[in-house]
Amino acid sequence: MTMTAESAAQAAYIVAALLFVLSLAGLSRHESSRSGALSGIAGMAVALIATAVLAIDRLDLDSGKAQVGLALTVVAVLAGAAVGLQRARQVEMTAMPELIAMLHSFVGLAAVLVGWNGYLQVEHASSQTEVAPDLLTIHHAEVFIGVFIGAVTFTGSIVAFGKLSGRINSSPLMLPAKNVLNLGALGVFAVLTIWFTASPNLALLTAVTILALLLGWHLVASIGGGDMPVVVSMLNSYSGWAAAASGFLLNNNLLIVTGALVGSSGAYLSYIMCQAMNRSFISVIAGGFGAVQPVAAGQDYGEHREILVEDAVQLLKEASSVVIVPGYGMAVAQAQYPVADLTKRLRERNVEVRFGIHPVAGRLPGHMNVLLADARVPYDIVLEMDEINDDFATTSVVLVIGANDTVNPAALEEESSPIAGMPVLRVWEAQDVIVFKRSMAAGYAGVQNPLFFRANTQMLFGDAKQRVEEIVRAL
Repeated sequence: MTMTAESAAQAAYIVAALLFVLSLAGLSRHESSRSGALSGIAGMAVALIATAVLAIDRLDLDSGKAQVGLALTVVAVLAGAAVGLQRARQVEMTAMPELIAMLHSFVGLAAVLVGWNGYLQVEHASSQTEVAPDLLTIHHAEVFIGVFIGAVTFTGSIVAFGKLSGRINSSPLMLPAKNVLNLGALGVFAVLTIWFTASPNLALLTAVTILALLLGWHLVASIGGGDMPVVVSMLNSYSGWAAAASGFLLNNNLLIVTGALVGSSGAYLSYIMCQAMNRSFISVIAGGFGAVQPVAAGQDYGEHREILVEDAVQLLKEASSVVIVPGYGMAVAQAQYPVADLTKRLRERNVEVRFGIHPVAGRLPGHMNVLLADARVPYDIVLEMDEINDDFATTSVVLVIGANDTVNPAALEEESSPIAGMPVLRVWEAQDVIVFKRSMAAGYAGVQNPLFFRANTQMLFGDAKQRVEEIVRAL
């Protein structure tokens, strides 16, 4: 290995790390999101090229093993790139959350493999050369913790993928003493870590891998569907720490920095979302939210009222201000494009149109914002919950398109509700509310919504995209 290649690679890693920081900064705002994404792509390209050059420089290309290793690496990179491009081209916006969950599982699996490889490689080296005991102890701790985090991320992400894609029931798994099981697993992990650092062996490494795989599965399976946006963010954080652990094992500063960035930003995003749901991170981990609640479901709220497209059009023609509240149902129906067209038509009639976005709308943080941006809805009329909540009282018409739990007044008015205390968009304060929905079924959290039975609320049933297109044609 030449010092020139090593120095160049380290310099490239610094550039890549700075580009990743710029990417995070850019992605935090609508206006700079495109440049943020490009910065991230550029950073990853620099990192990949620098790593490839450094790996080739370290190889003895006259060796048959080195040549085979290089060929396998090239095949793996090309195969991964092909799969990534194919999935990126085909994935629908509604499937983005489960795709991201699956990508997190790859990071977790990679961390497990790196941990196992790091243990076997160092054990082999230490048997042939003298290695300082203190350094070996630190290395063994890194291996054990990295494998644990990676394995939890791996199975947890697979369960999240299953729930988000509908392959697994979204209701929480309610095993007896589930919290005791989780805490017990963490306690066993702590004991095994001390044991492994004192006396490392394959049996303990195998045991912690199996323990972490089971914990990751149970941890996410125990969390209800209503908390899935937080779970995706949480797994994003886990994958970052798993990458950082791999960085320590591989002595790769870029992996350490990048993993720390992803881990800390994911943790902070999880915190923000928990605040938006008025829930602690511990209560999310404990699960339970998302189960069908018989108390709320059995309550009699009266009869709902339906509205025809013609009447909805008349309300919009007479309105001076309109707020559109989108939810996951809009994404499923792919109604963002006719909604953008409706927005344009109403603004041409001098109607003030704005959007109200709840922090956990959809199945992924920022899901609705991305959908609306893709449909060319102006950034300046897309407002967060805190920015628009006080304006509903002076709004003529609110169109709730596919949202449910995020506009549920039971969160503020019913102490017995499972979502009691969760901040919601107070759409019921408007003069008229039109709810676009396929049926009267409860939302993703399994909680009935009293909004549907309010005197100023009318239900417009059917496919959201078709109904909005009918309204646009009538306008």
